[in-house]
Amino acid sequence: MMNIADEILKTIKYAVDKKEISCDRTYQSVIKEIKPKGYVILDRAGSERTVQCCIPGIELRKFQRVWVKEPMGDLKGLHICGVVGK
Repeated sequence: MMNIADEILKTIKYAVDKKEISCDRTYQSVIKEIKPKGYVILDRAGSERTVQCCIPGIELRKFQRVWVKEPMGDLKGLHICGVVGK
């Protein structure tokens, strides 16, 4: 009986591992530059991206550490969602 349960669990694990999962990712980055179109930050892969900040009424500065959200793995929706505390 235990052998059947193990095989079922292995099959479920295999199916989950093969499934491409899209989810929000939030990670720390740093503002490298400020441009008229937005803030230049580094994404997870280390590439520079110009993004917007979704925090109303906040003024960010160069070299400030921020939280960046990548919604559902979509780099086009990348935005600053918070400021890293001290």
